[in-house]
Amino acid sequence: MSSEPAISVKNLSKFYQLYSQPSDRLKQFLWRGKRQYFREFWSLRDISFDIAKGEVLGIIGRNGAGKSTLLQLLCGTLTPSTGHVNVQGRTAALLELGSGFNPEFTGRENVYLSASIMGLSKQEIEERFEEIVDFSGIRDFIDQPVKTYSSGMYVRLAFSVATSVDPDILVIDEALSVGDGEFARKSFDRIRAMKEAGKTILFCSHALYQVEAFCDRVLWLDHGNIKQLGEPQIVVQAYSASLISGEENAPALSTSTESPPTPTPTPPQGYARLTQIEMFLDGKPNQELRGRPGENDLSVRIRFESDPQLPSPAVGVSICYGTLITVVCVVSRSENVFIERDEQGRGEVTINFPALALRKGEYLVVAYLGCEEAIHIYDSAQITTTLQIEDSLPEPGLVKLPHHWHSSAGYSN
Repeated sequence: MSSEPAISVKNLSKFYQLYSQPSDRLKQFLWRGKRQYFREFWSLRDISFDIAKGEVLGIIGRNGAGKSTLLQLLCGTLTPSTGHVNVQGRTAALLELGSGFNPEFTGRENVYLSASIMGLSKQEIEERFEEIVDFSGIRDFIDQPVKTYSSGMYVRLAFSVATSVDPDILVIDEALSVGDGEFARKSFDRIRAMKEAGKTILFCSHALYQVEAFCDRVLWLDHGNIKQLGEPQIVVQAYSASLISGEENAPALSTSTESPPTPTPTPPQGYARLTQIEMFLDGKPNQELRGRPGENDLSVRIRFESDPQLPSPAVGVSICYGTLITVVCVVSRSENVFIERDEQGRGEVTINFPALALRKGEYLVVAYLGCEEAIHIYDSAQITTTLQIEDSLPEPGLVKLPHHWHSSAGYSN
């Protein structure tokens, strides 16, 4: 990573004029500043930071915090109200769905248009066109108008163009969240390759696990201001703690069935999903498991199916108190556990928690199936069975840690 900034932001602000009714716009124009018929809304206010060449910067914050505005200012699609942005190098961006392509043009025409805007000559585009189409996987639709594309097809083509023009800076704003599992994995493989090649990447996402695992630093925006900028683990942990007071912003978890659905005879390429998740307390399943601190063994059994051509996936389990407090999370990759599969890509994993040390309360268990690097999540599901821990002791706390007492008369030396 170079110490020379790829992007330098100095005292950057952006505000909008908000009018209560359309006629106020005309009044504002006629009075020419002598009276004010609007109220100011500051999407960003006086922020400054540098991004080094080759750095991956994560950007997090609640909806409306100013993340998308910041990225548009960095890409030049918005002009700042005050302050300056200095960008060194060719920039390719995947901003909100719907920007960048003309919906009336075909996919082919949009490839040429978008790549030329990013600085490629016609000859360079022609040399890379087949690679762009192959990566997108929508060759059968490349000569159809983009307005007929699904959101997933749109993102496939936009991402393929943006990453094939050999940009110095890649900007991603949540766009990949609408892609399917196969393409999302391909995308993260390409982004990881760009990171290893020393490209500068801005990664804006609500997927905090991906942000923490992938980024070198994280910028937390709050109401248009920089709340925190620093190490991913520190910033993500602080941001997660702030969300506890607003659980409506918590990501929704998919629900798993107790019995496995009929498996697909020939799973599509890049496919991986959870098929069954079960939870046992002392070897006994039930719709509601009841235990006591340190007295019961918890087992979580996970079954999955996947494309056998994929590397063996990573499996994770979280035990949560409510929707936002994760008491414990275990991931196979972090513990160097290799997940076995058969020739059809099917596997079964059991995670055991002996003498479960949870204290009084109701707990939820969530299972995850991710890529071998545990960055891209193929599938996740909350187990329908609830875990109820009963404790007659009044002391607060979520866990009962192993400990020992020693008492003596007087003071020891």
